[in-house]
Amino acid sequence: MRGMKLLRYFCLLMLCCVALPAHAVLDIEITGAGEHQIPVSIVPFAGEENLAQSISGIVSADLARSGLFKLVDPAGKAPHEPRDVVYADWGGTDALAIGSVELLSNGRITVKFRLLDAIRKTELTGQAVSARGDQVRAIAHRIADTIFEKLTSDPGVFSTRIVYVNRQGKNNRLVVADSDGYGEQTVLSANVPIMSPAWSPDGSHLAYVSFEQDHAVVYVQSLLTNQRVAVANFRGSNSAPAWSPDSRQLAIVLTRDGGSHIYLIRPDGTDLHQISFSGGIDTEPSFSPDGQSLIFASDRGGSVQIYRMPVDGGAAERLTFEGGNNFSPRYSSDGKSFVFSNWSNGRFYTATEDFQTRQMQVLTNGGWEKKPSFAPNGKLILFATETQGRGILATVSSDGRVKQKMYSQSGDIRDPMWGPFLKQ
Repeated sequence: MRGMKLLRYFCLLMLCCVALPAHAVLDIEITGAGEHQIPVSIVPFAGEENLAQSISGIVSADLARSGLFKLVDPAGKAPHEPRDVVYADWGGTDALAIGSVELLSNGRITVKFRLLDAIRKTELTGQAVSARGDQVRAIAHRIADTIFEKLTSDPGVFSTRIVYVNRQGKNNRLVVADSDGYGEQTVLSANVPIMSPAWSPDGSHLAYVSFEQDHAVVYVQSLLTNQRVAVANFRGSNSAPAWSPDSRQLAIVLTRDGGSHIYLIRPDGTDLHQISFSGGIDTEPSFSPDGQSLIFASDRGGSVQIYRMPVDGGAAERLTFEGGNNFSPRYSSDGKSFVFSNWSNGRFYTATEDFQTRQMQVLTNGGWEKKPSFAPNGKLILFATETQGRGILATVSSDGRVKQKMYSQSGDIRDPMWGPFLKQ
């Protein structure tokens, strides 16, 4: 059953990422570590030397990026089946992953994987899947997700994707990539600004803003077919799209009536109606996971702060009161908190606030930090920052302990957003 679910997942993944190159477009630098790292050893899989890429290497890199695991060198030990494991040899290791790869004559591969509890001397989980030979990275990411979930009780996000804009001179590319920077796909390339990409809840579509028509227009584009539609092309600016959890609506920001207000519209461009009516600038909406409310940035009170209002319209409640101006809010996946960019003392910081306690937590050292978004498991936050005058991606753990910088090989990276879990 596990193998069949995994196989269905790979089919969906490949539909969403047809003909993607395997090279990395981001170099990753990790600093910090989780408070309690889990010691785990990833033993090289039998037969993986015949693959273009090492499954155990990809799994190890995924786990290292999380900051939650201490990778223990197998030190030449190479068991591939539970019967081969001598648990007395694995002192100081909580868990070990073993497996094998078989190359089939039709170009497919069969991968078998087991995760063992080295303390209790038991098997925690196992999987077997047959897939195309070019799906090695997808298989490895799913194995890393399984290890992460079994050892932390939280779902892993190594199989998810990210979207961002890469600017090189006048050219702007809307890019989708795996969470580790591999599998780059250019969704749109244009010599005009592209901004504010937003994932549909099922990961099959992107909404974004493009200036191809000499002003800001909101488009929705399928990642399966590349077909797209101009959803909002009204007089003035059309910007800041955000999907509702059921995919039936987009929240967008329009200036067609003179002010900057939030509207709801269907993804086909029908049923437009206004829901915010302040005299200030209302922008950057984000739906709650239950679809009942929106958070957004507004200067209606003088400074720019984060507010919350019902999706059906009505009075807005101010949420942020600390740290100068606050921008770009995004809900966490559980709806208990939100992340945002905090402008204070001449620097942008990435911060979170808990809805219940109203406590604000600054997670980073500050700089040019914009457009934060949670990973779908809520454990990491992706945002844009800058180093040596060039835009890059960065992540920080939700407790602020683990930080990553993700350097592109060329261009300035802007406007990132972490994608959803793909359905298995």
